[in-house]
Amino acid sequence: MTTSALPDDDRVELLWLPVGADGRVVRRTSAWWERACALAERRRPRPLFHAALDARLGGVPYTVEMTPAWGAAPTDRGVVASGPVGARPLGRSRWFRYEVRCWPYGVIPDRAHAVGPPVVVASDTAAVARLLDAVPAVPALTWGRRPPGARAMWNSNSLVAWLLARAGLPTDHEPPGGGRAPGWSAGVDVAQRSAERHGPGAT
Repeated sequence: MTTSALPDDDRVELLWLPVGADGRVVRRTSAWWERACALAERRRPRPLFHAALDARLGGVPYTVEMTPAWGAAPTDRGVVASGPVGARPLGRSRWFRYEVRCWPYGVIPDRAHAVGPPVVVASDTAAVARLLDAVPAVPALTWGRRPPGARAMWNSNSLVAWLLARAGLPTDHEPPGGGRAPGWSAGVDVAQRSAERHGPGAT
């Protein structure tokens, strides 16, 4: 694993963003949730992180991220999949849907808040192409609910972990500063169960 690459190299980089970095409400509610989890698990609260991916293939930069479907400008932002938030019936409303984006020349709004340098998880063209090709195939599972057989709820961290596993890349990444990335294990679990049922590369 490396933490740097030449500007024009084909690569995939993992970014760790503090949960709620750009929003006071999200920051407070996630902190309350983490305190409740820590109390139930008899441990100290830890910083929470949201994973996102930057990629470059053939000189074109891409951002890969899961975000709310509401609040975005009505422009082409690389939406390749969408799913419900909280419960499937709620997903009929845009206010309870998320988007999965694979956005050429896109931006991650809170990238400036990323902690530590980007982690280069792939630096060969074939691996980068596998990951980008997999993004539209991500399962549209319900955000905030635990998929069958998974150890955690499905969320943006699950997307990143699922993509890395699907592309055959390492998934043993830890957030900086002893933090937690809730939902990461769900992405790994869903990818592994699909591979066991249908073979490598299956959704």
